Amino acid sequence: MKIKIAICGYGNLGRGIESEIAKNDDMELVAIFTRRKPVSTLEIKSDVPVVHMDDLEKWQGKIDVMILCGGSAKDLPVQSPEIARLFNIVDSFDTHAKIPEHKSKVDTAARAGGKTAVISVGWDPGLFSIFRLYSGAIVPAGATGSFWGYGVSQGHSDAIRQVEGVANAVQYSIPQEEAIEKARQGKAEDLSTREKHKRLCYVVAEEGADLVRIENEIKEMPNYFADYDTDVIFATSEELKKNHSRLPHGGYVIHSGETGAGNKQKIELTLKLDSNPEFTASVMISCARAAARMNREGMIGAKTVFDIPPVYLSAIEDDEVVRLLL
Repeated sequence: MKIKIAICGYGNLGRGIESEIAKNDDMELVAIFTRRKPVSTLEIKSDVPVVHMDDLEKWQGKIDVMILCGGSAKDLPVQSPEIARLFNIVDSFDTHAKIPEHKSKVDTAARAGGKTAVISVGWDPGLFSIFRLYSGAIVPAGATGSFWGYGVSQGHSDAIRQVEGVANAVQYSIPQEEAIEKARQGKAEDLSTREKHKRLCYVVAEEGADLVRIENEIKEMPNYFADYDTDVIFATSEELKKNHSRLPHGGYVIHSGETGAGNKQKIELTLKLDSNPEFTASVMISCARAAARMNREGMIGAKTVFDIPPVYLSAIEDDEVVRLLL
């Protein structure tokens, strides 16, 4: 029996979920939920119902996992706890400093409903998080550096769009090459946040908006830009569409350390992505598979990628995973 998936939110990430679900034979998309009015104006590719979020409760018992595709700045802190009472969920909450708080709130809600909620899923947090854990566990006498970019951050772009007077925005994360080389030399712990990355923001302001206020509000935004050298460039809608409509991304996790009598060991994961939302969607889909299985086995509450047995991510049967991949 196929796992019944629903999408909540239909932006870049939601469209990524829709396109990648078709590549997973053990799943089917059954509905798309949106806050837009009227919902009939939403252009989707799949032949599934498009439902307003006010009708979520009517779909209880018809969905195995709801994948939440809202933003971390304002959507998911509210939506994840509310929806986790009703459905098993997967979200992509990516404000690292607030993940423990988010997990606690979602855990309370999911346990009240007997549901499983896998939070903070994507490539960072998510895939990179697992790699950091493995690397540090295997070579404890070492240091880990994480670098994001060059590419478009969906979460940071969404955070800018929440600023009053901003019509649209795209934010690029840019890793500093000198910092990457220091991490490869085992000096990651010596690097400050500001030394590791810079932020480049292209912003379309609403007519008559206060550009100075917008720039200052972006640069001073905690958890997003306050700790970085940030450039804000105002652009037109046409410029944004022409020059910044693609959504590439990538990054590195670099762990350098020693074993034995000073033997150098380096572990490195590299991502180069043509489509950030489609890759993030693919990670979320694999975790939705795990969430459905974990709930069947009574593993309720809020979970992270650290709690998922790797085999639960795969559509391949357990014995076949061992035969093919071990």
